[in-house]
Amino acid sequence: MKKSAVSSRSAVKGTAPILDVSALTVERGKTIILRDIAWRVERGQHWVILGPNGCGKTSLLRALTGYMPPTGGAISVLGRRYGDCDWRDLRLSIGLVTSALQISIPPAETAVETVMSGKFAQLDLWARTTRADRAAALAHLRLLGAGHLAEREWIFLSQGERQRVLIARALMAKPRILILDEPCSGLDPVARDYFLGFVEKLARRRASPSLVLVTHHVEEITPAFTHALLLREGRVVADGPLAKALTARTLSTAFGAPMRLARRDGVWRIAFPRAAGRGRGD
Repeated sequence: MKKSAVSSRSAVKGTAPILDVSALTVERGKTIILRDIAWRVERGQHWVILGPNGCGKTSLLRALTGYMPPTGGAISVLGRRYGDCDWRDLRLSIGLVTSALQISIPPAETAVETVMSGKFAQLDLWARTTRADRAAALAHLRLLGAGHLAEREWIFLSQGERQRVLIARALMAKPRILILDEPCSGLDPVARDYFLGFVEKLARRRASPSLVLVTHHVEEITPAFTHALLLREGRVVADGPLAKALTARTLSTAFGAPMRLARRDGVWRIAFPRAAGRGRGD
């Protein structure tokens, strides 16, 4: 799979891409989980990853964060390649917000403590912190509209509040790329709209890391996202600028069902031909 030509041209001369994945393959036993994945994230780009359950999204994230060693190919972050450098250091450049973290956070830990733990890549904060750490954590909470939650214990935070706290936590390590793994899962429609507003605001900040939104739902793609990567059965279906990579054809291929795609007032929507939905659930 060739890297997007537009992505390559957008690179600043003499600078390494934020993330460069080439010929990435992951096999376990006789199962091929990811096959020949090529993907490049340049500075200033914000990506969305789309695909059905089982397409390889989670495995790709685990490979990027060093938890699933690849069988073949290469992953580089800011020009430094996994295998040639300590992956624990490279992983600090990749922020990850996922619901899988939530079960590891102590119920009595306050929001500001959870955010500070991100600086040390810890869950259940035990490192000694400073006034500067606390001030930075409070600033990140305020950025996400969650300053009032600073002293609230984790057990008393709603799902939407927890997601904002986790984003603030990820920002404490000053990542160059921030991956949001299905961040709207479990949110009601009002909370989702509110949360996506914060994501849009974050993406448009001058100092924002490159964002990667992993989702099943095109309506969660806010206007700040510039590029898309579509996966199916561990392979790349399409990648590149949003207008070219995200089409009815590529979505239909990725999800294995005919779809229509439209955008109105900045919101993406999909629809299914009536015949395609008949008989489902019978």
